[in-house]
Amino acid sequence: MHDHRKLGRELDLFDTDPLMGAGLPYWLPDGAVVRHTLEEYVREAERAAGYRHVYSPVLGKRDLYEISGHWEHYRDDMFPPMDLGAEQVVLRPSLCPHHALIYRSRSHSYRELPLRMAELGGMYRAELSGVLGGLTRVRAIHLNDAHVFCTLEQAVEEARAALALIARAYADLGIRASRHRLSLPGEGGKYVADPELWRRATALLREVLDSSGIDYEAAEGEAAFYGPKIDVQITDPAGREATLSTVQIDFHQPERFDLHYIGPDGAKHRPVMVHRSVIGSVERAVAHLLEEHGGAFPTWLAPVQLAVLPVAQAQEERAHEVVRRALARGLRAEVSGPGDGTLGARIRAARLVPYQAVIGDREADAGLAAVRLRDGRRPGAVPVAELLDRIAARAADRGAELWSAA
Repeated sequence: MHDHRKLGRELDLFDTDPLMGAGLPYWLPDGAVVRHTLEEYVREAERAAGYRHVYSPVLGKRDLYEISGHWEHYRDDMFPPMDLGAEQVVLRPSLCPHHALIYRSRSHSYRELPLRMAELGGMYRAELSGVLGGLTRVRAIHLNDAHVFCTLEQAVEEARAALALIARAYADLGIRASRHRLSLPGEGGKYVADPELWRRATALLREVLDSSGIDYEAAEGEAAFYGPKIDVQITDPAGREATLSTVQIDFHQPERFDLHYIGPDGAKHRPVMVHRSVIGSVERAVAHLLEEHGGAFPTWLAPVQLAVLPVAQAQEERAHEVVRRALARGLRAEVSGPGDGTLGARIRAARLVPYQAVIGDREADAGLAAVRLRDGRRPGAVPVAELLDRIAARAADRGAELWSAA
């Protein structure tokens, strides 16, 4: 069983410092590579699905969250307001109010809908110290978030498409969903008091799940304060369950922010807001991937994809040439030379790197590399160009197989 906190430190991916504060991890270079690659994957998938990306600030006036309902229903999880002259500003706990304002800043026709707006943005939650843990519960969160502004008739299809996008991402990342949950309101005053809103949104989400052929369980008390949601649950190696991805249908915020579009009749109509997150927070996604793969990331996500190991100092220049060629192909490669220890020690140190290229006198003279794979196989000596082609192909198709017959 793998613990992402232990692996993160052993592999120099991330760490914390008391002076930065609890729940505020920093990312080291190799961890930053994993994170950046994951973020770019999500942005690419979203662009292909018709999303447009925006940036919005991590601060907002308290008034903004009073309008959205966060201040009334979610205040205990927010950081205290900061006085800024005569105004108060807060660190945002959510991106949706900002996206509602961006939508509201321009007039929209029904011809523009669905309008899909995405952002990988920072938000902050005032988590208590006792619940913080590694990357899974943090105070500074980088959320893969998106909001689709659409007509009522488009809402089910947009939510269904979001679930399909999540499923494709899980397949590429090697993540298994343990179950789907329809999260409904519970008792108490933390939910918006609008029974008709809840009834309509819940009925639409049930239609999304049923038409997608997805088995699910309903759970009371797990909804967002403004509406029900579909939660895609994952389970870590210790059997602990968590929510990674979500899809929500929201009638509340379009009304609170007075959002509208001009319909074919020339009149104003209220859009529906579909919230969705493909991988949830980057922090929780990386934590799960670390534990799922034990630090042996798929080739396309690995911080180092190719370790080049010259047997002796005489082959170091050739090893650096191989790395230069790999970098020119957009691959991530490093030289581990004799100064880093014996060949055996260097091979062990690079055990989580998908590909190792050992270069001795024979390989250096012939333009070859003796290939060792992370799974223990040794395909033998191959031309460097062929090796780089194979690695590039595996990275491009995000395949799990390291080596197949040519």
